[in-house]
Amino acid sequence: MKIVSYNVNGIRAAMNKGFIDWLKLVNPDVIGLQEVKANLDQIDASIFHDLGYEIYWYPAFKKGYSGVAVLTKIKPKSVKMGMDISKYDEEGRLLQVDFDDFSFLTAYFPSGTTGDIRQTFKYEFLDDIYGYMQDLRKTNPNLILSGDYNICHKAIDIHNPKSNKNTSGFLPEERAWMDKFTKSGFVDSFRKFNDQPHNYTWWSYRANSRAKNLGWRIDYHMATEPMEDRLKSASILADATHSDHCPILIEVE
Repeated sequence: MKIVSYNVNGIRAAMNKGFIDWLKLVNPDVIGLQEVKANLDQIDASIFHDLGYEIYWYPAFKKGYSGVAVLTKIKPKSVKMGMDISKYDEEGRLLQVDFDDFSFLTAYFPSGTTGDIRQTFKYEFLDDIYGYMQDLRKTNPNLILSGDYNICHKAIDIHNPKSNKNTSGFLPEERAWMDKFTKSGFVDSFRKFNDQPHNYTWWSYRANSRAKNLGWRIDYHMATEPMEDRLKSASILADATHSDHCPILIEVE
C-alpha cells in the first residue's frame, strides 16, 4: 500500500499547477492533504472520484484557511473528523480514517511564525495531540500520524540550524516535544530508511531557496512501533512542485 502526505498550500492552486496529473502518475492508495484552504464544493470533486478515490474533507470554519482531507481507494471502516477540541477542530487540523488493521491520520500542526499568541496556541496543540495520540493507542495500537508538523526535529532536518535556533519550527521546546513523541513509541519512518542530510520537505519562496535546497524537513509519517515492521520504504518526492512543501511517501505492507 502506498500512502502519501502532502501539504498542498491550497488545493485549488495545486490543481492549477498540475496536481491531478501528478496524482495519476504516483497513484497512491491513500493520500492525506493539509492546508486544502477550500470547502469541497469549491473544487470539482468528480476528478478524484473518477480516479477511484473516496473523499473525506475537513475544512476550517475560516474561508481559505487550513483544512485537511483524505483521498482513499480503500474504503475505511469508519472516519472521524477532528479531535473533540473545538479550538483545533474549527481550524480543520485532524482527520482519521480507520482501515481493517490500522488507522491513518492526517494532521496540520499550527505554525507559530506569526507571533507569541500563535506560538502559545502551537504549544497547547502539541500538548493536546500528544495526549490524544497516547489515548488512541490504547484502543488502536496500529497508527500512522502523517502531515505537516511544522517542526524540524534535529539539526540534520534543517539547512542552517545555527541561524534558526531561535526560529519557530526549530525552537528547543518544539524539538523537545518531538523527542518526547518519538520516545513514546512513534517511529519517524523517513529516518528509519535514510540517515542522510539535505533531505527537506519545505522551502521558503524567498531567496530562491528551493533551487538552492535551503529547506526544512517538517512533514512526517510517524508510525507506532507495532507498525514498524510493516514499513517497507519511505521517500521524499522533492520533484513535485505544486506547493512550497513537497509530498512524502511510505509503502506499508
